Amino acid sequence: MEFQEVVRRRRMHRRFTAEPVAAEAVDRMLHNAVRAPSAGFSQGWAFVVLDEEEDRDRFWSAAAPSGGGAGAGGTGERSARDMSSWLAGMRTAPVVVLVLTSKAAYLERYAERDKGWTDLDESRWPVPYWHVDAGMASLLILQTAVDEGLGACFFGVPPDRVPAVRGELTVPEEFEITGVVAVGHPMSGGAAGSPSRRARKPLDQVVHRGRFTRR
Repeated sequence: MEFQEVVRRRRMHRRFTAEPVAAEAVDRMLHNAVRAPSAGFSQGWAFVVLDEEEDRDRFWSAAAPSGGGAGAGGTGERSARDMSSWLAGMRTAPVVVLVLTSKAAYLERYAERDKGWTDLDESRWPVPYWHVDAGMASLLILQTAVDEGLGACFFGVPPDRVPAVRGELTVPEEFEITGVVAVGHPMSGGAAGSPSRRARKPLDQVVHRGRFTRR
């Protein structure tokens, strides 16, 4: 598939068919993910692949307790709306990938001689690039899914459910959960995404040339 077509077709899918995802497609997504940019080539990311039903059930039970409203929300947002429809659709995904990142890997990398810093002071970082890099790796997973003829959705784990997910999947203390990618063969239906309610902003509203200009 042409790259521009991959970009155009990329969207968040929230319901999937029962057709399994080929192991080769999952491997390609992960191989591409680790080609993402990484500050100092720190490569502080890690990925937990859940492609067995029992493992996915353990994840969903930890991330989204019964009732739906307190469960995981799209792209990490907390919402008072009923999430039962979203959860019912997302649980149909045959593959779930947790995207993890290690802040320590970045702090330690930049304390090495070639970077010039002599301490692990987090305040030196203008933004948490450990999450930025993990986010870029996640986008490569999403784009590769499109190229494989699959659908995917990136979402976050609600803060109050993070300890349960960490415990259930034995995530080491060093790693934080940046987000989760659900992958499968897309099915119509499921919870509608924000693009169904909000128009995409015109390019001239978000692109500024030379300086930021209020419009």
